[in-house]
Amino acid sequence: MAQNSIRKDEELKEEFNKDQFRRLGGYLKPYKKAISKILVVILISNLVLVLGPYLTSIVIDNAIPNKNGFLMTIIIVAFSLATIVGGWCTRYRIQHITLLGQDVLKDMRSEIFEHIQKLSFSYFDTRPHGKIVIRVVNYINSLSDLLSNGLINVISDVLSLVVTLAFMFAIDVKLTLYSFILLPILFIATILIQNAQRKAYQEVSNKQANLNAYIHESVSGIKVTQSFTRETINNKIFAEVSEEQRTTWIKAVKIQFLLAPAIQNVATITISIIYFIGVRGIGVDVSTGVLIAFIGYVNNFWNPMVNIGNFYNSLITGTAYLERIFETLDVEPEITDAEDAFEMPPVKGDVVFNNVTFGYQPGQTIFEHLSFHAKPGETIALVGPTGAGKSTIINLISRFYDVDDGEILVDGIDIRKVTLNSLRNQMGVMLQETFIFSGTIMENIRYGKLDATEEEVIEAAKIVRAHDFIMQQKDGYNTVIKERGSTLSAGQRQLISFARTLLSDPKVLILDEATSSIDTQTEILLQEGLDRLLEGRTAFIIAHRLSTIKNSTRIFYIADKKIQEAGSHAELMAEKGLYYDLYKTQFDLLQQL
Repeated sequence: MAQNSIRKDEELKEEFNKDQFRRLGGYLKPYKKAISKILVVILISNLVLVLGPYLTSIVIDNAIPNKNGFLMTIIIVAFSLATIVGGWCTRYRIQHITLLGQDVLKDMRSEIFEHIQKLSFSYFDTRPHGKIVIRVVNYINSLSDLLSNGLINVISDVLSLVVTLAFMFAIDVKLTLYSFILLPILFIATILIQNAQRKAYQEVSNKQANLNAYIHESVSGIKVTQSFTRETINNKIFAEVSEEQRTTWIKAVKIQFLLAPAIQNVATITISIIYFIGVRGIGVDVSTGVLIAFIGYVNNFWNPMVNIGNFYNSLITGTAYLERIFETLDVEPEITDAEDAFEMPPVKGDVVFNNVTFGYQPGQTIFEHLSFHAKPGETIALVGPTGAGKSTIINLISRFYDVDDGEILVDGIDIRKVTLNSLRNQMGVMLQETFIFSGTIMENIRYGKLDATEEEVIEAAKIVRAHDFIMQQKDGYNTVIKERGSTLSAGQRQLISFARTLLSDPKVLILDEATSSIDTQTEILLQEGLDRLLEGRTAFIIAHRLSTIKNSTRIFYIADKKIQEAGSHAELMAEKGLYYDLYKTQFDLLQQL
């Protein structure tokens, strides 16, 4: 079976409420002027539409019986003008509503993308990335028809109903009231269908998210899949996830299409009743032309009802997606600027952990009362067993997470009191997972400093020994790299990441397993560049290859929620403690190789 986090459906915390509809309507506010023009055109279109039955009644009751050619000519001209005006109105409405809908979708997509980029690491730690991507792409796209046609068209239909009802009441009040006789039945049916449909499409959105997450994970992990020959098993899991999505979608569609036939059946029965009452003269006395005109108005009444019903279907369908979108937008970033946050002054590199306690989960601490002082220009190496918290320390320095207790000071300033951007702009972070973006090598290195010149980029690449392999590429620095740098070796990706970090000229440098994918020969060449990179900077280095940290100012051996040993390489080797044992074990293993 697939991973639980992927196959597990997400539950909404509360029922969808009408405030969410108002919230959706809020995206239309910037386009009030365009909407006003569209509504004027819609009103003209509706007025033209109701002329048809009225002119028909004049033809049947007056022009034909009296053989009035002049009147017939006037009506023909009026019909022609009405058709031309109606056609223009329809074209204008479709074109401008479509543009309006796409503008609104662009705004929604931009808002959720910008919001996601502000969310804290903890949000991404607890969710498959595929389920996040689907909210920015699929769910927004699913609202296209709702916003491009439905939201404004339903206003058109409501206006059409109002104008049509006015003409119907003007013709005959009793016939108009007879037209509403079956509305209570339709109202009850709508409520029942709505509840079932909303629940069905909630389930569809869950299954779509599961499917998207599994596809995203499978594509990202394709090399591992093929290495372990998991293709057959993965195909079986995919078939199961895909079938779940298909089954729930078919169920939802069956429920969705119950409403339109219900409205059409009620409309047909209503028209039959009107014909029966009008022909038999039961309580009414109307001419043939007026009766035919009234039936035309009844059709004009029920056609918008069908359209409103279809819009309602789309709205209920879109509700499941809106809930997910708004749910994401309502997630507050855990790491934010304080209300009185100020810009971090130029950093010298004095870093203090003062009695820091932290854990990713409540009640499960990684550190307890951790304290140390890194002076400007010092290089601090962090070693210890896996899971001891080495990466956690550097995550806390950059404030990717906030401490549970205690404080972290940079140049004597609590990092929670300064703006995130001003803090992180002065941090150079090279994480354990090197990420290369789609684009050229030049663009990837310049990511660390967008205004850097080509000369500065090349100089950074030369220092970290990346220049030679870059020049061997087809187009040198202008070589286009595929997604995640798949066309480069792991070592090459790390060298590019090194150049990117160096170019940003940080005052505090953080290297998390920065040389793990670089071969020993390249590492020896890189060491000179590293020395230049570390010069004048406070640095925190995590490295399992202990030979790379021998020259560090101090080495912290971290285990059991605290720093067990601290000192230079020579000092710790002389103590013959935990670091000594770790170094000797690694040295002996290398000797055996």
